Amino acid sequence: MPCDTLALDRLPARLRSAATDSRVLEGVLELLAKVPSTDRHQEKAPRDVSREISRRAAAKAAVTAGSLAMPPGPLGWLTIAPELLAVWKIQTQMVSDLAGIYGKSATLTREHMVYCLFRHTAVQVMRDVAVRVAQRSIGGGMARWLPLVGAVGVGAYAFYDTRHVAATAIELFGSDTEESGA
Repeated sequence: MPCDTLALDRLPARLRSAATDSRVLEGVLELLAKVPSTDRHQEKAPRDVSREISRRAAAKAAVTAGSLAMPPGPLGWLTIAPELLAVWKIQTQMVSDLAGIYGKSATLTREHMVYCLFRHTAVQVMRDVAVRVAQRSIGGGMARWLPLVGAVGVGAYAFYDTRHVAATAIELFGSDTEESGA
């Protein structure tokens, strides 16, 4: 039975928070677990091509995250969710492209996608949010320079995170390819 707003209002605060968190988590996972199509085909030397795909995706994620991290104040708070979603969209396409070059696009599932995206990021997502909260909270003279410093930091983190997602995907898709001698 789905939770509606009136039913949530009757729950104790702790349970209401858990139910809301569960709905938000389900929505995010549904959005992120969609497997995008790819035009990439199986490569004879997937390691070389995978490095290029991951490098380009990491650079794109860094620029996207850094750009969206620039606005200060209340506007900056509004960019946190779009930035995370934009980076995850770049990463899901990268995972799909990597599956394609390893000849696995036909068997790529939502579970593979979630595994690649979140295998290493549970702590890192919290670290990203903490960095953004600190960036938005510091006042005074540093506030003028902090958006730029914060944007560079967030962009560097997105680059680093995307490279880790790529490594997970390459490990997942390449493991049986290398074992079979392909």
